[in-house]
Amino acid sequence: MKRRDFIKNTSLTGLGFAVGNALVNSNEDIAKTHKAQNHNAASNSYGLPLVVATWHVKNATAKAMEILQAGGNALDAVEQGCRIEEADAKGQTVGKGGLPDRDGNVTLDASIMDKDGNCGSVVYLQNITHAVSVARKVMEDTPHVMLAGEGAKQFAISKGFEPENLLTEASKNAWQKWKVKAQYQPIINIENHDTIGMLAIDKNGDISGACTTSGLAYKMGGRVGDSPIIGSGLFIDNEIGGCVATGLGEEVVKTVGSFLVVELMRQGKTPQQACEEAIRRIVTKPNSNYKNFQVGYVAVNKKGETGYYSIHQYFSVTKYQDGVNVQIQSDYFNKA
Repeated sequence: MKRRDFIKNTSLTGLGFAVGNALVNSNEDIAKTHKAQNHNAASNSYGLPLVVATWHVKNATAKAMEILQAGGNALDAVEQGCRIEEADAKGQTVGKGGLPDRDGNVTLDASIMDKDGNCGSVVYLQNITHAVSVARKVMEDTPHVMLAGEGAKQFAISKGFEPENLLTEASKNAWQKWKVKAQYQPIINIENHDTIGMLAIDKNGDISGACTTSGLAYKMGGRVGDSPIIGSGLFIDNEIGGCVATGLGEEVVKTVGSFLVVELMRQGKTPQQACEEAIRRIVTKPNSNYKNFQVGYVAVNKKGETGYYSIHQYFSVTKYQDGVNVQIQSDYFNKA
C-alpha cells in the first residue's frame, strides 16, 4: 500500500481525527458535523431572506424578494428576478433588446445553480427571451448541464418557450451605426458589460444563484463569455456561500472567478475580502490590461454577509435586505 493511501485510510477509520473540538471517527460523523455547523451558521444569520444582484436592477430584486417573502425558495427567486430584466426591451444588455453580435444576431447566455449543487446553462441561444428559465429546464429536465446554439433553441421550443425576434429597432440602429466605424477585427471591446447576476438566500438559509446576458456588444459570431460557465460567472456552495460575476467574461474565465471567491470564503475570508482578492488576481497578472476593461464580483456567505468589488468605480450593486431595496456603489480597485 502506498504511504499516502495508508495515511488516508488510517486517519479516516481506525485513528480518527479532530474537527474543531470534536473527535469524529467516520465519514458519517463528518457529515453530521458539517450539518451541525451549517445549522449554526444559519441560526446566526441576519437579514434573511436576502437578494443581491449586479448593477441597478431594483425591479428584479423586488420581484425576487416578493417570491422569498411569500415563502418561496431561493431558486425560484433568482429565476423570476432575472426574468424581469430579460423581458425589458429597453435594456440592451440582457434578453429581449440585447445588442447583437457583429453580424446582427442577438445571442444569449445564461446559467442557474441551486442549493444542492445542481446547475444548468445555455450558450449562444437565439430567439428565446427567457434564457435563464431555459437553463433551469436544462438542469431539471435533462441529464446535461449545458446546451448550445440550435440545440438549446429546439429544446426550449419543445418545453413550450415561444420563439420571437429579440432585435429591437433601437438595438438594430445602434448596431448599424457601429458598423460604419467597425473594422471587424477580432479584438475585445467593452461596449457592453451589464450582465445581471443574482444571488438569494431564503428563510431556510439556502442559497441559489443565476446569471443571464446578451454578452459583449458586436462580439464575433459564436463568442461565449463567463455567464453560462459554472465556476466562472456563477458558483454556489450551500455550505459556504455564492458568487456571481459581471464584466469582461474572458478575464473571469481565465481565473475561474466565482469559484475562486467561494473557495476563498471557505478558507475564512469574508465575502468582501474574497471579492477583493479575486480582482487582485486579475489586475496583477503579467501584462494585465486591466485599465481597459471592467470586471466585478458580488458574493454572499452563509450568514447573509455580502461583498462586492470591481476594477472600475462605475460598478453598482442592488441589495434587498432588512426591507430595504437599495443601489450601492461598489468599492473598486484603484492603483496608479
